This record gives sequence, structure tokens and C-alpha cells, in this order.
Amino acid sequence: MGIQPLIRDLLKELGEDPYREGLVKTPERVEKTWEYLTSGYRKDLSEILNGAVFAEQYDEMVLVKDIDIYSVCEHHLLPFYGKAHVAYLPKNTILGLSKVVRLVEMFSRRLQVQERLTCQIADTLMEVLEPRGVAVVIEAYHFCMIMRGVEKQNSRAVTSSMLGLFRDCPMTRNEFLQLIAGPAR
Repeated sequence: MGIQPLIRDLLKELGEDPYREGLVKTPERVEKTWEYLTSGYRKDLSEILNGAVFAEQYDEMVLVKDIDIYSVCEHHLLPFYGKAHVAYLPKNTILGLSKVVRLVEMFSRRLQVQERLTCQIADTLMEVLEPRGVAVVIEAYHFCMIMRGVEKQNSRAVTSSMLGLFRDCPMTRNEFLQLIAGPAR
């Protein structure tokens, strides 16, 4: 059937004329928008990583912080946006830094809940790199809380997934938390 007829029907249900000048191209625009917003379903992990896993004896924390995320809440089909902070402790391999960002992007371009998004990023890094630990924190603003429901414009949801040494070693966890709390650049 496709998305466009559904959007025309939705516009009719809302009391609009889907054929008036301002709305006539809306179904096409909405279809393209949803293709983009859900493009993560059509991404392949091996293509994203593209051979960027390298043997390296580096054993200190690797952190990519303040990664912009934009996703869509699966409960209300409204956006949420914020920052992701992703760290890992290499054992024998490292990942190209841009691939960390691409991994976050892949999972965020799906219908999501923030909790699952946080765990998908962490679990995938654990599986791919087999590091000594992975930490992911996401801080996000949800339009389902901002523009409807409780209508709290400044409420931010924070989720975390701590695996390996980030879970088991308080010093490692604290170092990560201090680094992400530092000033953004």
C-alpha cells in the first residue's frame, strides 16, 4: 500500500483536505522523512564497521563523547534527541572513532526507547571488540514529555549501560563519569 495513502487518510481523519495546496505534497514528504528517520533498519553492521577494527596494544579508555543523537520514540512516534557518550577499554583491538559515531547513528535511526538504544550500542561494542569493558550514557529530551503529557520542557532522561570493568571497577566507572561531566567543546 505504501506510506503516502496512509498519510492522506490520516490527514482526512484529522479533518484536513489532503488535496489542498499546502498539503498536496505532504504525503510524499512524510514518506521521505520516515525513510530517513528509520534508515537504521536498512544498515548492515559489517558495512558500517567496514574493516575499521584494528589490532592495537592500547589499553587505556577510548571515549567519544557528546555524539548528537536523534531518534523516534516507538510509543508516540515523536522525536527524542540528545547526546551519547560511548567508551571502551580495549583488550587487543580498537575501532575507528568515526565508526563509534556510525554505530550510534545506526541504532538511533530506528523506532526506539532510550533504554534499548543505550544497551544496543554497548552490547554491540562488547561483541565486536571483546574489550575489557564498555560504557554508554545517553542524555535525551523526549517530545512525548515536552509537547504532550506532562509537558516538562527541561526534563532530560539519562540512561546508562556499564559492562565489564565499567560495571565491576568503581575507579574505572568514576573516571568515565568524570570525563563525560567535563566541559563540552
